[in-house]
Amino acid sequence: MRRHLAAPPERVFRAFTDRKQLVKWWGPEGATIPYCRMSVKPGGAWRTCMRMPDGSDNWVSGVYREIERPRRLVFTWAWEADGKRGHETVVTIDFRPAPGGTNLSLSHRVFESAKARSAHKWGWASTFKCLAAFLA
Repeated sequence: MRRHLAAPPERVFRAFTDRKQLVKWWGPEGATIPYCRMSVKPGGAWRTCMRMPDGSDNWVSGVYREIERPRRLVFTWAWEADGKRGHETVVTIDFRPAPGGTNLSLSHRVFESAKARSAHKWGWASTFKCLAAFLA
């Protein structure tokens, strides 16, 4: 997925790596973040709870694999259910300077099914709307 954001790469990168900023926009539209823990360093863990408008909590966690400020961020991603992590995928985000802001490129791989991939595509598209509003 690709998006142009009207903010410089360092600011967009910080939105992904500063807990105080992340909780203000993370997740699809309508979600809130009642819990967020981040150790932003290679090998550091992260974990968030996305509370959906219907009140359901969706826990997701991972480990940072690569941090190249403000150009690249790579981390693992796995939904949690009953205290156990499910199938792990890898998210790679590249931040490139562009006229008027940042060109963001996101790759999220490898899903167990096309249905899971489609759900994440919707989720990221909605999340990017929240990020753009936060950066405005």
